[in-house]
Amino acid sequence: MDSDSVFWKIADGRLPPPPCAKTLGIEFLRVVPDCGSIEVKFEATPAFLNLAGHVQGGFLAAMLDDTMGPALVATLDADEFAPTVSLNVQFHRPARVGPLKGVGRVLLRGREVCQLSGELLQNDRVVATGTATAVIRRIGTDKAWAAAGKPA
Repeated sequence: MDSDSVFWKIADGRLPPPPCAKTLGIEFLRVVPDCGSIEVKFEATPAFLNLAGHVQGGFLAAMLDDTMGPALVATLDADEFAPTVSLNVQFHRPARVGPLKGVGRVLLRGREVCQLSGELLQNDRVVATGTATAVIRRIGTDKAWAAAGKPA
């Protein structure tokens, strides 16, 4: 863990969250990098609703990704990032406008490949669960990162 990494700068307010996380209304509640766990809060707005009046599943999936990913990213060095390569989501009940809590864990942290899990709750009831696979990369060594014009 590197307290000067982008994640920690966002978590402690030195940098704003990325636009996608800001759209979801992310707020970090609890981060325990030694355990690879995190708790976050999101704010579902009326703009997230589908025709049935429930939060559309894609927003819930994005919230889960923004829960599980940071559980891992909080453990990385400043020159590392961890893109999600696989995301699996199960929807358990409809979510409504208002706050949701995300709980994420690093289940397995390899040198490169990591397995993550997460739950999304509203009013203490599970709304959706997910698992993800992420790969740890070093900034400047990933060809796609370099091709996108990111610093080497």
